Amino acid sequence: MPGEAVKVCALDEMSSGDVRCVKVGDVRVAVFNVGGELYALADLCTHEEAYLSQGTVDADELIVECPKHSAMFDLVTGDVVSLPAEIPAQTFTVRVEDGDILVEHP
Repeated sequence: MPGEAVKVCALDEMSSGDVRCVKVGDVRVAVFNVGGELYALADLCTHEEAYLSQGTVDADELIVECPKHSAMFDLVTGDVVSLPAEIPAQTFTVRVEDGDILVEHP
C-alpha cells in the first residue's frame, strides 16, 4: 500500500526533460521527467553541496551529472556512476494519482 505522499505538480504541467523540486520531510527532492518516466532523488549531491536538479541528465543512460564537480548518479538506483562522489543519492518512490505527480515519504 502506498505511503503518505507529497504533491509535486499535475502530470500535464511536467514535460519530458523537466525537473521539479519538492520538500519531502526534511529532504529536498528532485523529480526528473525523462521521456515520460519519472525518477526522484535527494537533490543534494553527496560529494559536496550542489543541487542535482541543476545538473545535466543523460536520457539514454538515465544518469544525472552534478553541476559542481561532475559526479554522476543513476536516476533509477541512486548509485554513484562516477567519482568524486562515493555515497549513493537517496531515491524516492514517485507515482501518478488522479493526474498528480506524488513523491512518497520514505
